[in-house]
Amino acid sequence: MRSSEMELLLTGHGLTTAQIFYRIPDFESLIQTYVWQDYDTAPDFPKLFGFLDFWRETLDGPLHSVQYTHRHLIRAGEWKTVDGEFRLN
Repeated sequence: MRSSEMELLLTGHGLTTAQIFYRIPDFESLIQTYVWQDYDTAPDFPKLFGFLDFWRETLDGPLHSVQYTHRHLIRAGEWKTVDGEFRLN
């Protein structure tokens, strides 16, 4: 069962985006791009490296290079405990 996005963010996952450059199998002088995005954990990036391993083992287009960025969307300091609340009306 896949965790909800909020559960992933609260457990330290961040949004990882990778731009994958690969060579077209029949025309290896041409380079194509593919954008991959998922919630992953830094600095190990198990989902990204798992996808790249899958690419190398299964797909015909050899990898040229990969550029990636990672961003934590929720940080620990952004959550505050609320001890009470005031209701109007």
